Amino acid sequence: MKKITNIGIFVLLSLTLQAQGKFIVPNDLKAQNFPGHTEITWKNHQGFTYEVYRMTGNSKAFVKQGETTKGYYLDFYGKNIPQNARIRYRIVPKGMNIASNDAAKFETTVARKAYTDDDLLDMTQRYTTRYFYDFAEPYTGMARERSNDINGDIVTTGGTGFGLMALVAGIERNYFPKEKGLDIIGKIVNFLGSVERFHGAWAHWYDADTRKAFSFSKYDDGGDLVETALLMQGLLTAREYLKKGNEAERDLSGKITHLWETVEWNWYTQGTDSLYWHWSKNYGWKMNHRIKGFDETLITYVLAASSPTFPIGRNVYEACFKNSPYYYNGKSYFGIKLDLGMDYGGPLFFTHYSFLGLNPNGLTDSHTNYFERNKAHALIHRAYAISNPKKHPGYGAKLWGFTSSDDPLVGYSSHHPGTNDDNGTVPPTAAISSIVYTPKESMEVLKYLYFEKGKQVFGKYGFYDAYNPGMTEGQQVVKSYLAIDQGPIAVMIENHRSSLIWDLFMGNPEIQNGLTKLGFDFQLTSHKK
Repeated sequence: MKKITNIGIFVLLSLTLQAQGKFIVPNDLKAQNFPGHTEITWKNHQGFTYEVYRMTGNSKAFVKQGETTKGYYLDFYGKNIPQNARIRYRIVPKGMNIASNDAAKFETTVARKAYTDDDLLDMTQRYTTRYFYDFAEPYTGMARERSNDINGDIVTTGGTGFGLMALVAGIERNYFPKEKGLDIIGKIVNFLGSVERFHGAWAHWYDADTRKAFSFSKYDDGGDLVETALLMQGLLTAREYLKKGNEAERDLSGKITHLWETVEWNWYTQGTDSLYWHWSKNYGWKMNHRIKGFDETLITYVLAASSPTFPIGRNVYEACFKNSPYYYNGKSYFGIKLDLGMDYGGPLFFTHYSFLGLNPNGLTDSHTNYFERNKAHALIHRAYAISNPKKHPGYGAKLWGFTSSDDPLVGYSSHHPGTNDDNGTVPPTAAISSIVYTPKESMEVLKYLYFEKGKQVFGKYGFYDAYNPGMTEGQQVVKSYLAIDQGPIAVMIENHRSSLIWDLFMGNPEIQNGLTKLGFDFQLTSHKK
């Protein structure tokens, strides 16, 4: 499956034509208006630079907005153009006279529409879902680990689990044709059934080209039970969505059931009352990493207890997950009580990853109400940003929320309050993915980032991974996308809007049995249309 692109000759030809003043003009020119920007697309010709011009309202002149070598441009104007104003664009090859008759042929017009908060959420969800649709690895359907990896063949299992849920929501929202979404899901399921597994568990990463496990670290070259759980959360959501469909959809649902039933969850206990994260054919249990919380790994125990074929008992959950200095808390931060978790709650992905499918509404046990616990976690992050003990620029009610992400200073890093890991970096996924817990507060962050910083922080797949306003201009934003950060945005927005993903995942009878086994009380809901 060697992937080769051969565009060199065409690029050379295009550059030659441009140098000679012979233009290849854009065609199939389209513009779509969003609350604070216009997306302009055209059929691109490699090697050409195109200039983007805008004329607004009663203006008589086109003003250059930028240029690009791609058949794609986002023109941000925030709130600076009145609603219902007519906006004209001309996209011309660099060097063409914008006032010429030829340039007039390459014009498109939109009107800036009125918008609601739901329009903003729909826009964000639509763009973010593109990561798992437009940017999916084409041969396997799997989610690429990140957008800025020089090795574009590396795909992620946990991130693909998030992507599966985003794809289901995207199908329902008509962001792309259903048949194409199902084709991607089918490729994913077939790929997962064909690659090497480790007592049923998948590796953290795979090389899509070789279909071999790709080492996450020196000893982590085999089964990763937590990533397997994040993947299976998405697979079971998709199974529930597909099981009442046509014959092909039901067949795909059956393949997912087979994958689900062949994960040997209990083997990862080593015959003890602990659950272990990693196992390698080459290094065995060398990493010796027990899965204990409170953190993003709760879903691992729920799935392991729910397995119809290789389940763990409640004793493992009680003796391992809860037996951690970071499980019980009970302290207050900024007047907000936190029942479970480390000081200040830790990074916000703790409240996202497990709860993409696991519905925190009505989910309780003898220790906490999980919705209220997760809401407290998000509000503590917000209060910390407002307090801003380290005096980082930009922190406040409009910019809060901390989690693991890329970082302009140190590369990929964890960010959370009360530690040295707070270095001024604010990943947009943190507050936006918390919208199910803090709808008003999260919308304040989304609006600030989009309307006031849009051109800087928003791109083809939505909000970029990290923003640090204390850095010098040009270095503040890491213009990357990570599957594990994009997924929670798309899925949690859908859960906020309709509860669709929660309802599908919680509709699996095995999950209901597993939750009961572990001592949870829960409620089932029907998603809103």
